[in-house]
Amino acid sequence: MRPDLRTSLLTVSAIGAGWLAWSGFVLALPLSLAFPVVWSMAKSRKVAALVSGGYFLAASRGLPQGVAIFYGSDILPGILLWAVASSAFIFVHTLLWTVADGLQRAFRYLAAGILMAVPPFGILGWAHPITAAGVLFPGWGCFGLVALAIGLAVLVTRHRPIAILVLTGLWAWSAASWTSPLLPPRWMGVDLEYGAGLGRDPSLQRQLDLAKTVLGKTSPHDRVIALPESALGFWTPTSEWVWQRELKGSDKVVIAGATVVVDGGYDNVLVAIKEEGGKIIYRERMPVPGSMWQPWRGWLGESGGARAHFFDNPVADMGDTRVAPLICYEQLIVWPVLQSLARDPDLIIAVGNGWWTEGTSIVGIQTASAVAWATLFDKPLVTSFNR
Repeated sequence: MRPDLRTSLLTVSAIGAGWLAWSGFVLALPLSLAFPVVWSMAKSRKVAALVSGGYFLAASRGLPQGVAIFYGSDILPGILLWAVASSAFIFVHTLLWTVADGLQRAFRYLAAGILMAVPPFGILGWAHPITAAGVLFPGWGCFGLVALAIGLAVLVTRHRPIAILVLTGLWAWSAASWTSPLLPPRWMGVDLEYGAGLGRDPSLQRQLDLAKTVLGKTSPHDRVIALPESALGFWTPTSEWVWQRELKGSDKVVIAGATVVVDGGYDNVLVAIKEEGGKIIYRERMPVPGSMWQPWRGWLGESGGARAHFFDNPVADMGDTRVAPLICYEQLIVWPVLQSLARDPDLIIAVGNGWWTEGTSIVGIQTASAVAWATLFDKPLVTSFNR
């Protein structure tokens, strides 16, 4: 086959894998395993770079439009951010590519996977094929991760037909018997459609209206109600008082996203509120790079931006229940999920504020990722998003 035709076919295949796997359908995630196969078939670093770029850019295709909506600008800033975000993935997979077959290539691909799963490269580690473990090995937990890692290692060697046959069979079996994670008893996730206005109106009336709307959607049997990221806006004594008043005489607990101002910036948090008052139970470990987390401000002596708490508070204790919280961007990358699930929580709570993702598959991808991880570790899942 002519080299230029081969390169084109490999690049198109990588784009197809990224596009279809990360379309927002959880059972499509195993299509991401086509990427290591295509990567291993590259004949040069240049082709490996093209393949890596094609896969990642296709998987994250909603970013330019989302950025344009978020900032109310044209699509050019989104395209620039899209290109920057892909740089880590392309760099790692190009650097570790090798023409050698066998164990050397397998170890190099696994090294690339590990680098894209943990900071600093893991900060931009979207579209990680290891997420497909939840579909292929439901309920296997850490053994499922190891099993898929072995499968990925084989996929980049000449023995890939065996791995393809086995993984395809597991995929078909899982799809035929698939069941979504259960909602924990007496828990409820409330989706909202407040658009860009959620959390941006600090008035007392807005808090009252939100509380009445949310509590009006619950039944007497619901004890814990989860609300989206940023639902409360700034967490203040006034907002706490409003919710305390609305919860008076009930045993309900509301878990909601909020913003807390701190020296030099702010924290993106989850607050648990009940009749007796509210408290912060979680501070986001990895806010969205660029739009929220802006570390260069500190380097330049400026303030502003969300703080990243990286490896802090992987779980939140609510009485006898241990919760693994994931806010928005944390659902797209690997290490916050694995850090939380290593603590053996009782359930996962995944919240987000996706008003800016209209017309894209971003929220669908977040949900599919959360479902895959919950299924892999056999954990109940509570979700709440604003659109």
